[in-house]
Amino acid sequence: MRIYITADMEGVTGLVDAEDVQPGGRDYERGRLLMAEDVNAAVRGALAAGATDITVNDAHGPMRNLLPEALHPAARLVRGRPKQLGMLEGLTPEHDAVICVGYHARAGALGVLSHSFMGHEIEDMWLDGRPVGEIGLAQATAAAVGVPVAVLTGDDSACAETADWDSSVRTVAVKYARDRFAAELRPVAEARAAIEETVTACLSVPLRAPEADAAPHTLTVRWQSSSVASTLLGIPGVTATDSRTVRAEGLLPDLYRLFGVWMRVATSVTNQPPYC
Repeated sequence: MRIYITADMEGVTGLVDAEDVQPGGRDYERGRLLMAEDVNAAVRGALAAGATDITVNDAHGPMRNLLPEALHPAARLVRGRPKQLGMLEGLTPEHDAVICVGYHARAGALGVLSHSFMGHEIEDMWLDGRPVGEIGLAQATAAAVGVPVAVLTGDDSACAETADWDSSVRTVAVKYARDRFAAELRPVAEARAAIEETVTACLSVPLRAPEADAAPHTLTVRWQSSSVASTLLGIPGVTATDSRTVRAEGLLPDLYRLFGVWMRVATSVTNQPPYC
């Protein structure tokens, strides 16, 4: 059994502020160790269910948050950027399941550190007209690759967003949002035990592979800056719906890869790096 873990940071146990998740932040070094422990709980759960191959993709910000020496030795780490598939780099049809660790709610939601990929730069996103953030786009892309998302961990808002998007995904709430930078924290040992137990239980039963997806999809993004939108119109296939909103059609995961190019363009225009 081959398992793929994509690890974000905002939804990790105990973390509530930018100082916890951004390099140079006052509590970032502690935050990256807490991130590793949530990931390790998922790895232990997968091993208990019989996993023989585990890939972990560091999917947050600079994508160099997980310290290799802090990661469970049974897992292989994909680290650094840029990556063609970003938060899903290394995912292949040979994987049996995806586990999303430390994920957060989309832009505009009342969730801990909620945003969509680029902090304040992305105001909203839609996939085929349906509001989407990092959770929904990851699930849809993984499904197009042919791999089900089995488990997601994060705050209660992220878990609720996951249930609305795909009710078959098991979720673990490790904290409960009180505001965008405040939460009621689940005790650390309890949260990690819940991650491990849920992953084991979920992977111990056969998972249904998603149906083949050969239909084109439409991704629409509204940016805070009209400069970003106008610059993106230089990419073939990108059209505008208004001065700040662009869209493109294509197959997944190609559309996910194209969105990664959009973020790199936005970074060059705004001098603001992707946040994720």
